[in-house]
Amino acid sequence: MSEETELMRISWGPQHPMSGQFRLILETDGERVTKIIPDLGFTHRGIEKILEFRNFVQGIVPIERLSMLDAANFNLAYVRAVEELADIEVPERAKYIRNILCEISRINSHLYAFGLVAEAAGGYPAVFLWTVADREPLLDLAEMLTGARWSYSFFVPGGVRADIPKGFKEKCLETLRYLENRIAKYKECWLDNKVFKARTVGVAYLSPKDAIRLGAVGPNLRSSGVPLDLRKDEPYEAYGEVDFEMVVLKEGDCYARLLARYLEIVESIKIIRQAVQNMPEGPIISLPKPMKKKTETLQDLLRLAAVGRFTVPKGEALARVESARGEVDVHMITDGSAKPYRVKIISPTFRNLYVLSRLPEIEHIRVADIPVILYSFDPWYLDADR
Repeated sequence: MSEETELMRISWGPQHPMSGQFRLILETDGERVTKIIPDLGFTHRGIEKILEFRNFVQGIVPIERLSMLDAANFNLAYVRAVEELADIEVPERAKYIRNILCEISRINSHLYAFGLVAEAAGGYPAVFLWTVADREPLLDLAEMLTGARWSYSFFVPGGVRADIPKGFKEKCLETLRYLENRIAKYKECWLDNKVFKARTVGVAYLSPKDAIRLGAVGPNLRSSGVPLDLRKDEPYEAYGEVDFEMVVLKEGDCYARLLARYLEIVESIKIIRQAVQNMPEGPIISLPKPMKKKTETLQDLLRLAAVGRFTVPKGEALARVESARGEVDVHMITDGSAKPYRVKIISPTFRNLYVLSRLPEIEHIRVADIPVILYSFDPWYLDADR
């Protein structure tokens, strides 16, 4: 800092209405932001340590608390790590059911992101109300499938807790048609709005080179022109069996990051429709090979876990899943007991907040643009704190 320049340090949050359980420390020179320091830890709950004291089925509940908006994808990363270590082959029908819930979860998360960006941009309170209302049919659909509207705990090692209920296919297709009509209105009334574009187009540009260098993930990476999506590059569950496009944009600004999520909703609708219509028959759960029976049920799994007999061989696994905010990794080490020895979670928000912290080095940023810039990255602070 030179003698001629006086910088002001601003604490933006955690009381700020657009900060949530989080704080940004901003260093400013007038209206220009020269430094962004994300201040985490307000919602740290020690989830990784908690998992060491839960058996492999009980751990499903706390792992979902990292991102309630996208619980299914975080759940999937955890159970896939267990399945790799236990050498469990998941039935095909269960894979399709998993895809359906993961994409419902992704759409729910993206709709919530729309509402927050609209609030941050100012003058668009109706959009947030739209997103709340339009998520209700999806929450109803998730409840019909899992029995819960938020924290599903629906995926278990080896499969899913329940089969598709009667009438679900018809209700699902009806909901998708409704959603297609609604998102068309979003584009017409909001995304194509000249005032909203003036607030977001060209703001906080992130080049492909910088996106890779700084470690951006998910739509924030793809909106900067980098084609990386684990559902396409390393297909898991039934993603290799359905036809959808990876959304890649080149503009790399706040508007592109939002548009990428809008276009991903279109692709998620395609995935769900194909999964519902082409779902194979068969079982929905499978036990590890040493425990296999002619008929395997959820009750078998829960009974084994309750008495400490659902054990996993000593080993190490890394499961990667493309969540709504980007890649989530679960690194698990086991010692042969009924509980994991160590679990390390690498979350998308933590990675993307690092990208945000480096933006002032590569782009001119104003104080007034901070809310829009922050929520264009779609942070969820609970997964960053872990």
